[in-house]
Amino acid sequence: MNKLLTVSFSPHVHGKDSTSRLMTGVVIALLPAWAVSVYYFGWTALYLPVLSVVFCMFFEFLIQKYMLKKESTLKDGSAIVTGLLLAFTLPSNLPIWILAIGALIAIGVGKMSFGGLGANPFNPALVGRVFLFISFPVQLTSWPVPKGFHASLTDAVTGATPLGILKEGMRSGEQVSTLLKNVPDHMQMFLGYMGGSMGEVAAAALLLGFLYLLWKKIITWHIPVTILTTVFLFSGLLWLINPANNADPVFHLLTGGVMLGSIFMATDYVTSPMIPKGMIIYATGIGLLTVIIRRWGAYPEGVQFAILIMNAFVPLINMYVKPKRFGEVKKNG
Repeated sequence: MNKLLTVSFSPHVHGKDSTSRLMTGVVIALLPAWAVSVYYFGWTALYLPVLSVVFCMFFEFLIQKYMLKKESTLKDGSAIVTGLLLAFTLPSNLPIWILAIGALIAIGVGKMSFGGLGANPFNPALVGRVFLFISFPVQLTSWPVPKGFHASLTDAVTGATPLGILKEGMRSGEQVSTLLKNVPDHMQMFLGYMGGSMGEVAAAALLLGFLYLLWKKIITWHIPVTILTTVFLFSGLLWLINPANNADPVFHLLTGGVMLGSIFMATDYVTSPMIPKGMIIYATGIGLLTVIIRRWGAYPEGVQFAILIMNAFVPLINMYVKPKRFGEVKKNG
């Protein structure tokens, strides 16, 4: 009798990773880009993410305590990551009251209305960002121009992003090859010297965060590398066909939210596929949609919409790539 097999419910293998540990790793990976943003945009880039985190945690606590009547989950760190990512998609000179609205939508609509962490089908930070973009288009497209470490809200100058310059110029019938002379060169964009949100500057800093996430095995390479490769190949093909009316592929990689989106948002565990095959299908769709929206859409940037659209397809992708259960017999007919 003492040799009877004991059967228990899964999971049967436990690791040292936890939600809070993973979220802490994401925060650490964002620190280089945050530091570069403070250098270029001034102290507003320092406290805006802090306020965003405070708002997200505050709204999550209120909703769980007084509406859902559930125990608080603030300790898992997901609200902190949502707040940081939301701030990284916004201008550093954004009015605080608009930031508070974005945090409420991100947490209340994007996350808690579906049941909280693990149940939301869409990336909460992007839900908040898209809502603000549609509701406050002027404030969300008034990007500060980098002036160095001593820039402040009072002396900041606003201007268009490189993608915005191209989109407006193309609408006026100008050639892309001419418009590119009015934007920073590739090295400046790689180092972050251009207008945009905190998450659009300093591709070098974001790539440093990517290496950290890979090193800590918080994410895998499949989604970021596939998105960046798809954007590079598709935009490169358009550029080879008609270089006068299409930007080169390196420009597309270094501008906008491609780096931030592919590394920190598309890789969200909850809203991305579970296995590598599904991740590659999902990421390929994001890359294609990003270039399509940038080239033919009404908006200069397409990453946010591409990720949200592919978030909606994740359940279908998971069904398509789902491996056969152990012992399952294939049905005939």
